[in-house]
Amino acid sequence: MKPKQGRKVRYAVVGLGHLAQVAVLPAFKHAGNSELAALVSSDTGKLRKLGRQYKVSRSYSYDQYEQCLADGIDAVYIVLPNHLHREFTVRALKAGVHVLCEKPMAVTTKDCQAMIDAAEKYDRKLMIAYRLHFEKGNLEAIETARRGQLGELRFFSSDFAQQVVKENVRLTQPVSKGGGPVYDIGIYCINAARYLFRAEPTEVLATSATGHEPRFKHTEEMTAVTLRFPGERLATFTASFGAADVGRYTLVGTKGTLTADPAYEYAEGINIETTIAGRSRKRAFPKRDQFAAELLYFSDCVLKNKKPEPSGEEGMADVRIIEAIYESARSGRTIKLPEVKKKQRPTLAQEIRRPAHGKPATVRVESPSGEAA
Repeated sequence: MKPKQGRKVRYAVVGLGHLAQVAVLPAFKHAGNSELAALVSSDTGKLRKLGRQYKVSRSYSYDQYEQCLADGIDAVYIVLPNHLHREFTVRALKAGVHVLCEKPMAVTTKDCQAMIDAAEKYDRKLMIAYRLHFEKGNLEAIETARRGQLGELRFFSSDFAQQVVKENVRLTQPVSKGGGPVYDIGIYCINAARYLFRAEPTEVLATSATGHEPRFKHTEEMTAVTLRFPGERLATFTASFGAADVGRYTLVGTKGTLTADPAYEYAEGINIETTIAGRSRKRAFPKRDQFAAELLYFSDCVLKNKKPEPSGEEGMADVRIIEAIYESARSGRTIKLPEVKKKQRPTLAQEIRRPAHGKPATVRVESPSGEAA
């Protein structure tokens, strides 16, 4: 079903976990071209309470997914565990419904390609939810690098960590199903290095380490990665589920440096500091509703028949690197990556500002750190 010009794109949100409740559902308030029309979950209590809270009358179990797709829905926002992304995306596309899918796009490049092929076959839009592609502070950093203000870019480094409780799906699902720190938070570091260098890496070297805590039974505690980019440039990062909260990156050129700290947040603002020729400048970018920006952008692509920038190809570009990271960590070898040419990169023109929302009421969810949402 193709939405008519001038009306809202009707969404079903599929999966009602922590991210969906604290960020995705409230975002519809600030996304004028998008309507929250249906909820999909296996938890009847969540469906009932959140349906009342957001005035959504239609709710479905996962077994009723096809019924939901056929019930006047234009698009789905998939907020499910990583290993379910391919299945629920392909089913929606086959039903003629557009898909906005949380990152990582899928667990394997094979799954990613199947999603891309389905979008082409059924002529539907597919976008991966890279929210920072619409956030001003992040886009300003990209523009600073692109303009050459830092000189010739030489290296990128990043640290991203948090303490994740053992019951969380990020640790209960093995790496083969998309668990672990690289799929969940390391992907931000990979994506940042790629859009700041405006290039794709050619080699990957990685190593993992794990302490003796029982919570790291199915995944590693942390992984450190070095990516080689064309032009003899390097990107390094460490992603951990067993360390204090940190999320920052530094980009270093021949004439200056740029540091974002925090760099990857949606629950607070982003801070950028540049030092060029010995002079430093700090800029604070306030918290915005990054998920409303995603919805506005994707709905606009649906209504105006435009290809989204964070496309399926963008999602697959990160997943192929993650596959190489784990192959390198297992084998102890440097993994060479085949050449990939990317035509689209995020630009400052994609900035979308929407005001931050307050803390929403939630139903039976906890943050990854185990705190009540």
